[in-house]
Amino acid sequence: MVLRLLHRQLRELNPDLQAQIEALSLVQLTELGEASLDFISEADLVNWLDSDETPK
Repeated sequence: MVLRLLHRQLRELNPDLQAQIEALSLVQLTELGEASLDFISEADLVNWLDSDETPK
């Protein structure tokens, strides 16, 4: 569901980013789904994935 949401918001996803997302835990995916509501660009997604605040 999160990937569908991101595809809808950002259009094409970089395959490397998609692989990173697919490797996330359920907790991380839940957090990403919520955070993605504020994403405007792929850079926002990259920043979230690289963030120290991303749940591990």
